[in-house]
Amino acid sequence: MNIAVITRHAISNYGSLLQALATQRLAEALGHTCEIIDYIREDESYRNQEKTLLKGKPSFSNNFFKRIAYLALRQPESIIAGKRFAKMRKTYLNTTKLYSDIEQMQNDKPQADIYMTGSDQVWGPVMDGTYDSAYCLSFTADCDRRIAFAASFGRTKLTQETEAFYKKWLSRYAAIAVREDSAVQLLNSWGLQAKQVIDPTLMLDTTYWNKFTTEAKKKYILVYQIHNDKKLDRYAKAVAKRTGLPLVRVSASFHQIIRGGKFKFCPDIGEFLSYIKNAQCLITDSFHGTAFALTFNTPFVEVLPGETSTRNMSILRLTGLTDRVLKDENDVELALTPVDFTHANKVLSEKRREGIEILSGMIGGAK
Repeated sequence: MNIAVITRHAISNYGSLLQALATQRLAEALGHTCEIIDYIREDESYRNQEKTLLKGKPSFSNNFFKRIAYLALRQPESIIAGKRFAKMRKTYLNTTKLYSDIEQMQNDKPQADIYMTGSDQVWGPVMDGTYDSAYCLSFTADCDRRIAFAASFGRTKLTQETEAFYKKWLSRYAAIAVREDSAVQLLNSWGLQAKQVIDPTLMLDTTYWNKFTTEAKKKYILVYQIHNDKKLDRYAKAVAKRTGLPLVRVSASFHQIIRGGKFKFCPDIGEFLSYIKNAQCLITDSFHGTAFALTFNTPFVEVLPGETSTRNMSILRLTGLTDRVLKDENDVELALTPVDFTHANKVLSEKRREGIEILSGMIGGAK
């Protein structure tokens, strides 16, 4: 079958790109063709995203001088990173024609046997803070076949209006599998059946991901950080000082250069994965940073990112590694404590088989 997947593939973020690549690979491994729907809203294009994000920062957007300063500092790096990720998407993903709004998809939708909402926080708010029904496949016809695989809300505290929005659109799906246990509970409370699967990046083991990696010549502590958290910055510096190892920071956000560590800006995915694989310890607040630490059995410390931490905690509970969550900023010894991945590897191996069976069944049994 031909499967068309809509997901958050075009954010300048390694997790977004890698989960799209993994979803595509899983469908192909089952013998199907797969295209990622190249849906990039105009307000989320790398040339406009900082203007969109600025609207959600009243202290900056309502002040002319602050607004100009914000865009002068942030927009150039977004454009540079955006171009690099666009090049990577062209290299690694099979995509449809470009769509910049939902009307274009309604008038000329991708042709497919099955339409699938893919992984990542597809059911969370988009950059302007609203919810986009395109990620609920609202552009498809009633006769089309719709499924969701490894979808995520990112958070489960929703307003009544948002709940009504999702109840309306998700009731049209033939089958739903989500990434977090909390999302299963939420959907069940709405009368919608859902299964839980792990993130697509975790469904491909090291045999696949090692194809992209190389070995490191020197030891280092790695930081992969998504959120602005000074506690994480301080902790990473303390760990590097305690171990006597250099601190390396990899990011698609150039402004992180001031946060400490030897800075690696926006490397290709092979180099990015190699940094995680070869680190003596990864310090991260990123779900996908954690996911690849699990895949490569890299020791890690999890610094939870506040209200969006449900997905991080879900995978840690599943693998029995909640003890890797940093509770005390002064607990440098946590980063030096060996991690026993035996149970986690067994669980992930089982969940890989289970997830592939669920995906195969959803594709074959979609209505």
